Amino acid sequence: MLNKLLVFAFIVMLVGCSSTGSNSGRYSMKHDKAPERPVDVSRVKDAVPRVEPKSRGGNKSPYTVLGKQYYVMPNAQGYVATGTASWYGRKFHGHKTSNGEVYDMYKMSAAHKSLPLPTYLKVTNVDNNRQVVVRVNDRGPFHGDRMIDLSYAAASRLDMLSKGTANVRIEAIDPRAWQKTGAVVAPASNAVQPSVTGRYLQVGAYSTRSAAEYVESQLRPLLTDFAVIIRPVKNSQGHELHRVQVGPLKSTTSLSGLVQQVEQMGYANPRIVDFP
Repeated sequence: MLNKLLVFAFIVMLVGCSSTGSNSGRYSMKHDKAPERPVDVSRVKDAVPRVEPKSRGGNKSPYTVLGKQYYVMPNAQGYVATGTASWYGRKFHGHKTSNGEVYDMYKMSAAHKSLPLPTYLKVTNVDNNRQVVVRVNDRGPFHGDRMIDLSYAAASRLDMLSKGTANVRIEAIDPRAWQKTGAVVAPASNAVQPSVTGRYLQVGAYSTRSAAEYVESQLRPLLTDFAVIIRPVKNSQGHELHRVQVGPLKSTTSLSGLVQQVEQMGYANPRIVDFP
């Protein structure tokens, strides 16, 4: 009888251990880290834009993560945005990305919440003007209000590893135009490329970047004569807002027609803003 009880206790212990293991999470590391030893990625080449179909995985829209809903843009044509970039490394290395590929932190890749997978981007660190070209094949980041997660290699090339984040500008690349022009970021059809200065029509200001990106994705396909951009700013309470703006505007004629078009799309009371 005693032997049977000992055997039963041993089986219960094994079941308990296996249950704990199965609930320990997808990743073996609790916190993300850089490689154990510094790796020289200066010779890692940029992603090479090429025409690809949308991935079978990772493009469901809308989708929900941590109780928040996100919308995937129908296409990336003409997408331009500025915001905060972070990076991810060893914790996710070797695991599947949202589109079913395997994450390699030594390749030039990225994660974005709403761009279609895959999308090619030119990423510029606005603090030091370093640039890389990455291929978006993953979803995220979902913590804080960061705009994009870059691979370890891309972050290293942009010199942002030690700080952890960087202010960046991202621009979608049209692979067909890229191949024809010899690696030049292509404009969106007839869209005007955004400049730092000028007069813009502000459609709205949103507390989360995902909300701003959703509005941007609705406006961009219909406003092909203008650039639609997102500008992050701090309000008087120190909270970050994301302004969705259309422009730059070159004449009062274009302004009146644009205001009417934006209001017809359901965005009331757009206002003019100037950037000297």
